[in-house]
Amino acid sequence: MFFAKIMGRIRIYIYIGLAILVLSLWKVFTTTTNEEGFSERVKISLREVGNQLLLADQDSTSVVLPVKELSGRKFELSFETKLSFLPDSLVAIVDRSLKKTSLQEDYRVEVIECTAEEVAYSYQMTANVESTIIPCRGRTLPHNCYIIQVGFTSKASASASNRKNQVLWLILLLGVILLLAFLLNKRNQKEVSEKEDAAYATIGRYKFYQEQNKLVKEAEEISLSKKECELLAIFVERPNEVIQRDELTKKVWEDNGVIVGRSLDTYISKLRKKLKEDTAIKITNVHGVGYKLEINTETF
Repeated sequence: MFFAKIMGRIRIYIYIGLAILVLSLWKVFTTTTNEEGFSERVKISLREVGNQLLLADQDSTSVVLPVKELSGRKFELSFETKLSFLPDSLVAIVDRSLKKTSLQEDYRVEVIECTAEEVAYSYQMTANVESTIIPCRGRTLPHNCYIIQVGFTSKASASASNRKNQVLWLILLLGVILLLAFLLNKRNQKEVSEKEDAAYATIGRYKFYQEQNKLVKEAEEISLSKKECELLAIFVERPNEVIQRDELTKKVWEDNGVIVGRSLDTYISKLRKKLKEDTAIKITNVHGVGYKLEINTETF
């Protein structure tokens, strides 16, 4: 089954390659999607933060200026007019707005006075409650010009919806791989079967598979040694013809650098036993000359 083993190894390599390709594509696709969508979602969330802060300050007409994306995963929110707000309100509004767009929980907020460019208020929010720091609650920030900067302290993570879509995509891709693998395996099995069927010689009621070192009679498989197989191959090429002992010995043994005595007779005897089930086949000894594979075609 040498050919089948080779095809089996090729299939394994193909499956591994396809799996690596799919996982790589999935990783690139999900990472790119998360990164590209992250910036847009942050900007939407911060504009909502600005709107809610102005409304809380009884201002429904002032404009929230465009949100700027700074370096280091940091974003800046600014306003057209001055405003005042409670830190508690800021914390709640930011938290609520970010959660609406399924953004991560690890971020740092700094409220900077426009003129002095000093931090008037700041806090840190993390998924780990013990690491969350929210100071000075209840102290209203005076009416002033403020810039709010939000910096995200960890890599953007996919939202639950995105993760669900990613899982569905992965399942779909794996399904395609399994389908391709099934079709490829089926095709390879067919090719192997066809090659195996084409690679045997008929000896009476036997099928002789030289490459696989075996005889097949109906559902029975009969294993052959390498020497038995080499001898039988010579007989099959020249049925009903006397082949001299010297020729058989030279082709099977001496060409391989091995000189034998009675080995030929021993292997001929073994072949006879393995072919005995078909009376239309026999290996006869022509005394002093050699051997002949006799096949009586009249019995078929």
